[in-house]
Amino acid sequence: MKFGETFTEFLRGERGRFLQKCSHIEYKRLKKVLKTCRRCNALKGSDNNGEEDNQLREDELTQSTQLYESCPLCDQMFFSELKKEASDVAGCFSSRVRRIIHLHSPNSMQKYFISLCQCFTSNPQTTAQECRLLIEYVAMNAIALQKILKKYDKVHCSANGRIFKSKIRTEHIEPLQSPWLMELGAFYINFNESSRGNQDIDGPFSCDLSATEPIMTLMLPDSVKLEYDLTCAICLDTVYKPYALGCGHIFCKPCACSAASVMIFQGLKTASPESKCPICREVGVYANALHMMELDLLLKKHCKETWKERLAAEREEMVKQSKLYWDLQTKLMIGY
Repeated sequence: MKFGETFTEFLRGERGRFLQKCSHIEYKRLKKVLKTCRRCNALKGSDNNGEEDNQLREDELTQSTQLYESCPLCDQMFFSELKKEASDVAGCFSSRVRRIIHLHSPNSMQKYFISLCQCFTSNPQTTAQECRLLIEYVAMNAIALQKILKKYDKVHCSANGRIFKSKIRTEHIEPLQSPWLMELGAFYINFNESSRGNQDIDGPFSCDLSATEPIMTLMLPDSVKLEYDLTCAICLDTVYKPYALGCGHIFCKPCACSAASVMIFQGLKTASPESKCPICREVGVYANALHMMELDLLLKKHCKETWKERLAAEREEMVKQSKLYWDLQTKLMIGY
C-alpha cells in the first residue's frame, strides 16, 4: 500500500475520528500541486525510466547543486501552505499534550471535576491509548512532510525541499523535534509506572538513565527509533529540573540561569531578551522557556540520590545568590 493511501486511511479511521479537530499535512493536495506544475509535467516522462534512472537522478542530485531554478508556480502554493500546515500540526500536538498532562496533574484543581465527568469512560487503558494515538499522529505527519519534500526535490531536480526542511527545523516547527514529544514520553512512562508499577516494555517510549549517556527512546512505525539525549550541555550531567528553551535545547535550570546571567530564584523569565542559547546562540529563547515537569518527575524518581545531591547544591547556591543580591540592593539604597 502506498503511503498516500495509508495516510488517508489513518485520517479516516478510528484514529482519525479521535484527531478530527487536529490539523494535518495535506499530502494528497500538495502532491496534486506538483502534478499540475508545467515543469513537473515536463519531467514526468523521465520519472518512468525505471529504477536505474531514478537512482542515477538521486546520485546526480546529491553530487550537484540545484540544477534548475526555483519553480514559481509550485513554490508560491507549495512551501507557504506546507509551512502553515507543519506549524498547525506542531501547535495542535503541543495543545493536546498539555491537555493530557493537565488532566492527570496532581496539582490540577480541575482534575477531580474532569475525572468525575469521565469516570465511566476514562481508564488507564484509555489514557495510554490516547498517548499512542498522539505519537502516531505526529509520526505520520512527520513522514508525510518528509515524503512530500522528497517528491518536490525529485521532480524539480533541486535541493529546495531539503533546504525547507532545515528551515522549519530552525524555526522549531518540525514535529519530531518538539520538546513536548519528550514531555509526552515522560508522562507516558510515569503514568504506566503509577498504574502498573513498572514500565510498559512494549510501549513506544523507554528510558535508560543508568548508562553513561542517559537517553529517552521513541519507537516509531516501521521500527524507526529516535533517541533523545538527557544530558545537559553545560554541566555534562543528567538534566536537573529540565527547562526547554524556545529553540528546543534542554538544560538544567541552574545551568540555564547561569547562561542567561540571572539568579536561580529570579527564574528564566527575567532573562534579558538579548540572552543567547549556549548551543545555537539564538536570542530571545528564555522568555518562552518550558519547565518539563513530567521529565523532572521521571528523573526525580529514577535518580533519587543524584537528585537529592543536586537539590542540596542548588539550595546552597540560592542562599549565596540571595545574600549577594540583597547586599547589592542595600548598597544601592543606602549609597555605600
